[in-house]
Amino acid sequence: MQPNHLILRREGAVGVVQLHRPDAMNALSLELMIELVDALEAYDRDGDIRCIVVTGGPKVFAAGADIRDMAEATVAEMVRRNQFARWERIRNISKPVVAAVCGYALGGGCELAMLADIIVASETAQFGQPEINIGVMPGAGGTQRLTRAVGKSLAMEMVLNGRFIGAREALSAGLVSRVVAAETCLTEAMRIAEEISRRAPVALRLAKQAVLAAYDTTLSAGLLHERALFYSLFATEDQKEGMAAFIGKRKAKYEGK
Repeated sequence: MQPNHLILRREGAVGVVQLHRPDAMNALSLELMIELVDALEAYDRDGDIRCIVVTGGPKVFAAGADIRDMAEATVAEMVRRNQFARWERIRNISKPVVAAVCGYALGGGCELAMLADIIVASETAQFGQPEINIGVMPGAGGTQRLTRAVGKSLAMEMVLNGRFIGAREALSAGLVSRVVAAETCLTEAMRIAEEISRRAPVALRLAKQAVLAAYDTTLSAGLLHERALFYSLFATEDQKEGMAAFIGKRKAKYEGK
């Protein structure tokens, strides 16, 4: 069943999810978020998909949550909705996710971009957490992931004063991996995703898991976790194929086994 607020397509081993609420600047309504989680999890289960790209439109990635969904809500209603459980499901996507960000990525849009493993930003990109301007604060990870990405002082300015940062500043601060022209942003994200999709699928999943663990644990515990994942890959057929291909000076053919 085709979703109402997304455009889905496949290009080889790359699954593409495009946010599509052009009349609302891709605001992340409850319906859109339900569709987004379903689409990402479907790609995560699909053995033919090895990397995922999330994008918006050429002028806006996502301008935040849909305020109409929550303007009159009570504390009890917000607790019952448990809407942030969906964001945890996005965090738990095991395959690599690349975000192509053009234009505004604000509030929930910035938080969604930060859930990606790699952010490719166009020169037009603007990142911000302006929730303070409507009497609230980030609730989908903005205070935590932003601080880890750009540091305390810049995160404080963005969260406490609603300041936006452009693509070049985001690159300098470590929020994005590269900045490209607006007309090539999605193309570059697709190129990166296609390159990633050629790697060994099990190794990709475990390598992503190990990097994310660096946020949640001590260095010593993280190193032990990394080592255990490294050793476990020697039980895979892909490890044997990859090393044999390297020794034989040929291209490896990975099967995800």
